[in-house]
Amino acid sequence: MKEKIKGITLLGNAATSFPEEPSASVLETFPNRNPDREYWVKFDCSDFTSLCPVTGQPDFAKIHIEYVPGANCVETKSLKFYLASFRSQKDFNENITNRIFDDFLKACSPKRLIVEAQFHARGGISLTTRVELGAI
Repeated sequence: MKEKIKGITLLGNAATSFPEEPSASVLETFPNRNPDREYWVKFDCSDFTSLCPVTGQPDFAKIHIEYVPGANCVETKSLKFYLASFRSQKDFNENITNRIFDDFLKACSPKRLIVEAQFHARGGISLTTRVELGAI
């Protein structure tokens, strides 16, 4: 029998669909069993997509999120759904990186957080944006 964890609704639920737009509320969390220990969690998303706010053309990126959990950890499937919600969002790459940072911070209040987005080259120029909270 599956154990239910308070606040976790996406994991094990095949009937769910991707959200229409990004929201920190999509990021589900579970209690950190080692809140006094500082350890890093790293997520890598190699197929992130958003839209250029001017042309509507797709922008592709690799998103890297590293954090030291506080009281809560982010559940992976909810992060997948959250990042997928950017596929129809028109915004500049820098704003998207900062939005991911802000929403992640709001969802789980980590002790340390790094969000880095490596956007693929368009017109011969690639762009990387990195936002950090806490000492490295």
